Amino acid sequence: MDERKLFIECLDRIKNEIEHPVDNHTAEIVASHIQVLLDYLSRFYERQFITRRKVNSDVLTKFEKALKEYYADGNGKDGVPTVNYFAEIVNLTPGYFGDLVKKETGKTEQELISLRIIEFAKQQLTATDDDISIVAYDLGFQYPQHFSRMFKRVTGISPTQFRKQISIGYN
Repeated sequence: MDERKLFIECLDRIKNEIEHPVDNHTAEIVASHIQVLLDYLSRFYERQFITRRKVNSDVLTKFEKALKEYYADGNGKDGVPTVNYFAEIVNLTPGYFGDLVKKETGKTEQELISLRIIEFAKQQLTATDDDISIVAYDLGFQYPQHFSRMFKRVTGISPTQFRKQISIGYN
């Protein structure tokens, strides 16, 4: 049975129950029909992530490319990239985009963005002697402490500790 037909049948059952005279079971039966409808909708929504692997893969490739290009093109001055920014690039709603990324990668879109930001941060911290606040501003952070917190959350060490480790490794 196709999805549309199942959906309409569920709605018809709910409508029929509501149109009958109310008795002690009406509310429970209507609630049950609504639950079945919601279960089907969940199934249909999740199924599309399985049946559209190629399309999903293309979306992820576009996202990864846009993520890499964001800082490579000097957009860090515009602020930290947002989920909405990337969802717009791949022509999806932010919610759907987030669900797709999570299903395909096991990580949230925000986690992937954070990982890429930290990659760029590590490159800058390694290649320059710029103050950590300059690196933070270059990456789009309004406040350096937000950058430091993200860096530590992702890497387990502060940007300063990272720099010390790098300098020890080179000596």
